[in-house]
Amino acid sequence: MPSDPQTTRDSYLPDFCSGRMVLAVVLIAEFVAIVLALSQFTNASDFWLRLARASLFLLWVGLGSAALLCAARRWLARRSTSGASLLAALLLVGTTAAISMLTLALGQYFFGQQPNALLQPSSAGAFLFRNVSISVIVSALLLRYFYVTHQWRRNVELQALSRISALQARIRPHFLFNSMNTIASLTRSDPKLAEQAVEDLADLFRSSLADSANKIRLKEELEMTRIYQRIEALRLGDRLRVEWDVENLPMRALVPGLCIQPLLENAIYHGIENLPQGGTIRITGHDYGKGFDIDIRNPLPPPTGQRHSSGNRIALQNIRQRLELAYDRPAKINAGPENGEYRVTLWIPKVESEE
Repeated sequence: MPSDPQTTRDSYLPDFCSGRMVLAVVLIAEFVAIVLALSQFTNASDFWLRLARASLFLLWVGLGSAALLCAARRWLARRSTSGASLLAALLLVGTTAAISMLTLALGQYFFGQQPNALLQPSSAGAFLFRNVSISVIVSALLLRYFYVTHQWRRNVELQALSRISALQARIRPHFLFNSMNTIASLTRSDPKLAEQAVEDLADLFRSSLADSANKIRLKEELEMTRIYQRIEALRLGDRLRVEWDVENLPMRALVPGLCIQPLLENAIYHGIENLPQGGTIRITGHDYGKGFDIDIRNPLPPPTGQRHSSGNRIALQNIRQRLELAYDRPAKINAGPENGEYRVTLWIPKVESEE
């Protein structure tokens, strides 16, 4: 049964139900098997025989332990860190002991009083003791590694979220002031349009102050980006032209909030504003099945008009880090000048909402 992300997201134990972890378990089992075979090396033919026996035994231990940890992950996630560690270690050691005893029983059944155990112990007691001892050491090392890795990833995530919160709290004053000035001028010339602009501005601020750790549907993010475009269009007029080609994108896909709107903001702030005649921003998207991309291009201003590059880098770095933390599969952002334009491309794995 797949793990519940809401229940297990704070657990430091990885998801042993995933194919990636199953592969990792197989590799760890093979690594331990090689170490054990090398520790008793006498000649080449004997080495390969020992390696085959150890691999068979350790794969049963590793995959059996992974299956138990997969089944018990929700239960372990409700325990404290120390409690979950102790219970996970007991599951690992218990699985090793159970499979060791099963191996001894099968060996005695097929080979009589000399079970020809996989690691060739001098006695059944030595075989069981050695396997349990190795299991204790390997389990302790793995659990410690999982805990340290989880803490490191959590610290990175918290730092990223703190930067996001700081950026959200520090909404560019020029945008707010310009929007308010535009709305003030519209109250006399076009009160209905001014009212719409106030509603758009409220929606945009509400979205930017929302919990940045949550994902939203792509449709909602694109709608918020269009709201931002409408607000800026009131100020820039015909200088701002945006061409949208996103009809083929999976609108139910989940994305981190405010991952596209800041890119349009950068395209306007670093590109269109620096061009007296304005320009056209092109936003296109393609669905590739397992993922999709969103491409944003804006004309580059003359070299003397390139400003605010540090703010652009901060926004791109922020979005890149959020994408890396939001998905297990690769998600990335590429940016740079290309043929007289500045191009930003997002690649996002497809994770669709069930609602």
